[in-house]
Amino acid sequence: MKLQRGQTIIELLLAMGFALIFFPALFTMFFVSREGKAQQIERTRATTLLVEAQEALRSIRETGWSQFALYANNTVYHPAVVNARWTLANGTETIDRFTRVIEFSPVQRDISGNIVSSGGITDPSTRRATIRVSWTTPLPTSISSVVILTRHNNIIHVDTTEQNFLNGDATQHTRVINLAGGEVVLGSTGGYGDWCQPSLTITAVDLPKSGVANAISAIQGAIAAGTGDNASGVSYANVLITDPEFPTNPIATTSGTFDGYKTNDVFTEAEYAYLATDTNTKEVEIIALGAVDGSGKFAEAGYFNAPGNGNAEGVVTAGSVGYMVGGTKMYSFDLSSKTGSRSVLDADGITLPGTGKSIVVSGGRAFVATSATNAQVVIVDVSNPSDLRIVDQIGLSASGGKAIYINASGTRAYVATEQSSAQREFFIVNTESGAAGYKQVLGSYDTGSMNPKGLVVVSGPRAIIVGLGGEEYQVVDITSETANPLPRCGGIEINSGVNGIDTVLASSGRAYSYIITGDASSELKIIEGGPGANGRDYFLTGVFESQIFDATLIATGSSEVAFNRIEASISVPSAQSSVTLQFAAADAVGGSCAGASYIYVGPDGTAGTSYVSSDGVSISGALPFSGDGTGYENPARCFRYRAQLTTGDATLTPILNDVSIALSP
Repeated sequence: MKLQRGQTIIELLLAMGFALIFFPALFTMFFVSREGKAQQIERTRATTLLVEAQEALRSIRETGWSQFALYANNTVYHPAVVNARWTLANGTETIDRFTRVIEFSPVQRDISGNIVSSGGITDPSTRRATIRVSWTTPLPTSISSVVILTRHNNIIHVDTTEQNFLNGDATQHTRVINLAGGEVVLGSTGGYGDWCQPSLTITAVDLPKSGVANAISAIQGAIAAGTGDNASGVSYANVLITDPEFPTNPIATTSGTFDGYKTNDVFTEAEYAYLATDTNTKEVEIIALGAVDGSGKFAEAGYFNAPGNGNAEGVVTAGSVGYMVGGTKMYSFDLSSKTGSRSVLDADGITLPGTGKSIVVSGGRAFVATSATNAQVVIVDVSNPSDLRIVDQIGLSASGGKAIYINASGTRAYVATEQSSAQREFFIVNTESGAAGYKQVLGSYDTGSMNPKGLVVVSGPRAIIVGLGGEEYQVVDITSETANPLPRCGGIEINSGVNGIDTVLASSGRAYSYIITGDASSELKIIEGGPGANGRDYFLTGVFESQIFDATLIATGSSEVAFNRIEASISVPSAQSSVTLQFAAADAVGGSCAGASYIYVGPDGTAGTSYVSSDGVSISGALPFSGDGTGYENPARCFRYRAQLTTGDATLTPILNDVSIALSP
């Protein structure tokens, strides 16, 4: 019995120990269960307040992104309703047992547009809002949410039409064409226009007095024009030509004149002009172009009196030697000095088989177009100007020669002859001495009822023949010089007739033909040319700058906008070609974008990078942001873009089809 009583006591002690351990835990479980249910109720209510704040922020954004500029970083706000619309008020708010607060902070992005915690560029089109809701009973707790808010009401500005691009600055070896609505391509080294689509859109020039202009010669920046059909005009007018960047048209102004002679031909150098006159004591007049007197007249520097009596029909210079044709004679004369009477170098000269009409010197040979029907071209060895010698004559199945043009290498002669109803009037002749086919006619063309008076060969290649009657300005495609007949590719009817033509490829890359017409009120006309949209011989690199845009006119009512993305459609014909973009944005100066300073940048915000294509058909990227108040600015009011086109093959050009800018008010 003693043993049983001891065992009972031990069991009782164990039961009491278990009870001491178990009952507190049981009571705690009941307590926590009761309080946890209350906490869950509070959390649900807090979540509702959190979601309400998120929706309030999105609603505020819908009213306009500029509203967010009012809310400073690291300042406490809370949602409020004003006039039935959500807004934010300063400070925290208490709703029943809950405290709600919103705090803003900036967002940074790397050059690829990814959000980063540090080291990026602050994105003014993105804000981070942290919302917190807290309560103290039954337990102190808080919940939070981070909302990334962005401008989503993008406005897209697009340049895609010909006129869009023409409003820009296609001056640096680029040009605007219209293949499919409007594109930018590399400019051609042979001009920006199209020889085969000539037009008289450039303002014509009225030469002094009312004479009929008959002679013309052009160099970079200047045109020499003379009167030959009557004596009512000036003997010579020097016309200065500006060489503006495309698409501005050149401006022609008469800088001085010279009187006293009837001029049949004129040849121009930078400082002197040479007139072929009908005066047999001064067949060639030499005019100094350095200055004019008080009446705007140039002074005579010197002259050449050819042996015998006669007129000069053509004149040309080569170095220190001048050459003249008149009647059936050709003479050379000394130009080591330009003053006084210039001496003849070959007193006998040479006798031509017909009247000399036009003369060109290339290398050691002179080429003369004559009226002889069996020798329209006479080739003269001028390697020794004191001993001129005829070395060849070329007869064409045509009437007498009228005008001649020689290519730079002297291997081709382009000849225009008198109009004939039974024969052609334009010929390409092989003049490569010693080569197979020397003196052979390669191709020919019929000018119809037009009687030729002059011709030039321009880029393309194209030949332009001018004259009287019919279509007075005709363009011939001589790409395939053996075509029979050579194809016409364009022309203009100029009813007053065209008495002469010359051409210049200007330093800007633009090409012009200058024609002298019978129109007494606007004798000198300027036609811009080039190889056209399908031309070749492109510049290897060029730059196009868009016009300046005022973003407040695009996003009406905005004082400035954020520029978000730039995108472009391009065509790259080979791995050697590329199109890259840069973007510039700036604050207005004096309320205008015209005076702003534009700094072009790439995706990293510096001038050293550009937006490039990864697939050869498109370019896209986020525009960097900057708010330091100098140079490139974003957000800003004013913007433009710049495209650089590059090719490694002069026969292929990359194409910029369109450019779009995404911006947000």
